[in-house]
Amino acid sequence: MNVFTNAENLRQALKAQNDKKTIGFVPTMGALHRGHLSLVSTALSENDCAVVSIFVNPTQFDNASDLKKYPRTLDKDVALLETLQGSVFVYAPEADHLYNGAVVSRHFKYGAIAKEMEGKHRHGHFDGVGTVVSLLLKRVEPAKAYFGQKDFQQLQIVKKLVELEKLPVKIIGCPIVREENGLAMSSRNKRLSKEQFEAATVISKTLKEVKENFEKLSIPQLNALAKKRFDESKLIELEYFEIANEATLKTAQRKIKGNTYRGFVAAFAGEVRLIDNMQL
Repeated sequence: MNVFTNAENLRQALKAQNDKKTIGFVPTMGALHRGHLSLVSTALSENDCAVVSIFVNPTQFDNASDLKKYPRTLDKDVALLETLQGSVFVYAPEADHLYNGAVVSRHFKYGAIAKEMEGKHRHGHFDGVGTVVSLLLKRVEPAKAYFGQKDFQQLQIVKKLVELEKLPVKIIGCPIVREENGLAMSSRNKRLSKEQFEAATVISKTLKEVKENFEKLSIPQLNALAKKRFDESKLIELEYFEIANEATLKTAQRKIKGNTYRGFVAAFAGEVRLIDNMQL
């Protein structure tokens, strides 16, 4: 499998196959797992070939330590992608090349969806996401791009980005892939101790319990239930739990008939930050 660090070389390789072939794109930060492979498999099933970018994007980290510790496993990632059936291209650019020498974020006017949850807790994060996704989409020029719903707010941000930039690509959200114990798959899971890995199941278990009680309890009662579950956990510290309108991502204070709601969690296992969500 060829690994391209230069966008022009990647485009030439794609063109050599056939100009009319459709490209499915899966942007990643590497440290690939079964969740990523699910995205790539979907891309291959809906397109003639898939491009997987592997790039740890510095502009979306608000914590320098988190950026430094983020796992980088390019050789293992490529070996994992080679297990898939289909035509897969890997794009692994250097930051200076991708950003044309100026590794800084642009500012985007996403509107209210960027001011909730992650927007409140990670300053500048969505500008960094938008900057790198815009650059990657313009380099790869896919027909469709695939994102996991674990980062549901990010998925909505990317859809807004494509609208703002008028990019000719369809954004596809794909279901969350989970570990056997229910924990949402994440590259960050590799940094968890065995005890933290098991304790982190409080995240998915709480979301599931809230979902099961959604019709019976009010939103304040559900918020209290979620807080209680995290208070009972010794190894996992809750950053936020919110029930939000799925369309607007605005925090819900009460249920309104006809709206769809989703529960969102961000929590820490030591220094490792984990997120998850579930439709309610």
